[in-house]
Amino acid sequence: MKKIALALLIIGLVACKKQAISLKFLNEYVVKDSLQIDSTVIGGISGIDFYNNSYYMVVDDAANPRILVADVTIQNDSIKSIEFNKLIQLDTTSQFSKNHVLDLESIFIDNGLINLTSEGSIRYKKDPSIFQVDFNGEFKNEMTIPSYFKATSEAKPKHNGVFEGSSRSFDGKGVWVSMEAPLEADGEEPTFHETQSPIRITYFDNESKEATKQFAYQLEKIDKPAKGNVNLNGVTAILEYEKDHFFVIERAYQSGYGSYGNVVRIFKATIDDTSTNTLEIQSLKQEKYIPLKKELLLDFSTIQNQLTNKIIDNIEAITLGPKLSNGNRSLIVASDDNFQVYGKQLNQFLLIEIEEK
Repeated sequence: MKKIALALLIIGLVACKKQAISLKFLNEYVVKDSLQIDSTVIGGISGIDFYNNSYYMVVDDAANPRILVADVTIQNDSIKSIEFNKLIQLDTTSQFSKNHVLDLESIFIDNGLINLTSEGSIRYKKDPSIFQVDFNGEFKNEMTIPSYFKATSEAKPKHNGVFEGSSRSFDGKGVWVSMEAPLEADGEEPTFHETQSPIRITYFDNESKEATKQFAYQLEKIDKPAKGNVNLNGVTAILEYEKDHFFVIERAYQSGYGSYGNVVRIFKATIDDTSTNTLEIQSLKQEKYIPLKKELLLDFSTIQNQLTNKIIDNIEAITLGPKLSNGNRSLIVASDDNFQVYGKQLNQFLLIEIEEK
């Protein structure tokens, strides 16, 4: 019995050690303004994934939903160049496309299909969606979403605040999808003061195409006093890097601070035995629950002086990058420049080292 107990203790210590990580900024690469491919502007990058030696990036442009394919050259632990070489236009003639607004926000490739999320258009009563297309951009199938996410539900999802991030599950059996902002039935949007602002991270099973579990994640408050017309914070991307362990990007934006209005952080979020499965809870305001545990890994304000114009832009995309020269894993994160309709922004790519302790 003593030997068994000792073995279990060693396994537990190894598991704990494996989960202790930190993130280190390595370098930045900014894609030039006004580049085009097939007569479309390169920008609006809201999601990224690495597949078959290429990086696939989804473009947030509901009027022309599309996917960019690029080569990212990394040498000496730095991004040296990014070359966009292919464009995949989504088929907008299918019945699915006609019934939905394809406001694309995240992407990953799995089992030979491209997985996408769309925020839909709550304002125009078009539901958000999670769906798959082939490499020609033709619709294949979709997930069934819980009723409280639907545009006309009593839970009142926020326009442009629904399905923002997604990740293939670590075991390959499903997909995790995160909201950007809370349902009105769940809590308030973050402000400069402390609020209860939970978003839902939902697991959808690949076989049944239905949600089977879900967990709440508490958003941070906004750091600076309200200024300008827009003051918000939300989750823009997630990545399950180990079973029940996620990288979560929170991006606060305040329009009154101009080009310095973004505050971006990467957290580690963890599901454990105490985390409440919220799938059947219709209103988090009305129920007691335990959200995911979270830990700050990287606040980009600490490396802002190393960036172009000392700006951290609108980071909305995350994927695992290549192994580095020391054997550590890496992350690549990228920004959505909103096609610069709100002023000067950057197509910004950052390489980050994952340090395991």
